[in-house]
Amino acid sequence: MALEDAKTQVDQAFTRAELRGLSYENAFGGAPSFLRRRYTKDLTGVDLAVTGVPFDQAVTNRTGTRLGPRAIREASTLQPYDPPYGWGFDPLGDFAIADYGDLAFDYAKVAEFPDALTAHIKGILDQGAASVALGGDHYISFPILKAYAEKFGPLSLVHFDAHSDTWQDDDLSRIDHGTMFYKAIKLGLIDPATSVQIGIRTVNDNAWGMNIIDAPEVHEIGNKAVAAKVKQIVGDRPCYLSFDIDCLDPAFAPGTGTPVWGGLSSAQAAAILRGLAGINLQGGDIVEVSPPFDTTGATAIAGAHVAMEIICLWAWTRRKG
Repeated sequence: MALEDAKTQVDQAFTRAELRGLSYENAFGGAPSFLRRRYTKDLTGVDLAVTGVPFDQAVTNRTGTRLGPRAIREASTLQPYDPPYGWGFDPLGDFAIADYGDLAFDYAKVAEFPDALTAHIKGILDQGAASVALGGDHYISFPILKAYAEKFGPLSLVHFDAHSDTWQDDDLSRIDHGTMFYKAIKLGLIDPATSVQIGIRTVNDNAWGMNIIDAPEVHEIGNKAVAAKVKQIVGDRPCYLSFDIDCLDPAFAPGTGTPVWGGLSSAQAAAILRGLAGINLQGGDIVEVSPPFDTTGATAIAGAHVAMEIICLWAWTRRKG
């Protein structure tokens, strides 16, 4: 029972003996790893590694996303007592999931960051685990996709955002969170014809072949239709899911660097993510949580739940064989 275990469980991030299973230590105490998973750099036997990328050099407006991984981990301490509601299975019990800690990099040598992140994710993939990254500004998806494309070839991208992040930029050395998916298309890391962007509500005259379900369309056709459309576009191809928290309306996630009104509610996002069960998901990220601009913690809570949904989507396909 949870109440009984809470008397003895503490600091499960370091003391838990098994990689699998729920955790019942007090939410308000202990070392806050993601979902109280064990911190480890040894991924022997690990199915999925959660890792933090505390980087926010490339934000458009309000800085602070470097604190996102810490806030998401703290918010996640409310979640590991029970299986996630509505999925019908327990990913924490069925799979070995670890907290791989954060990427280490020299903040004063920004140009070295992309290769450091690619190597970091490649190290996870080479050990046979999938990854879910906690950002950090959205640029982090580009170095991560390099590692994934090296293993899987061009992926289908499922991208939740207020912004397309495909503005043209042919200088690959520029570290910019608004152009990285243009670069990913240019380098052949993603296949735009089988990729889809959801929740877009800022102008970009060239989609570079990407499929777009903008925010007004989401509101008009409904969650089930959106999920069905995404699944039709992606098919059974290996895919990567990137969720920028500003896909949500500022009423639900004020703690982001680039808030845009008219976005998805947390309920809409939850339903759409749940409706994507069955896609061939290989990994994902949740980015742009900026805790300094949300004293309520609602944005980090949303980020923690999105990360759990990404894990469930990844687990769903593997449970089905």
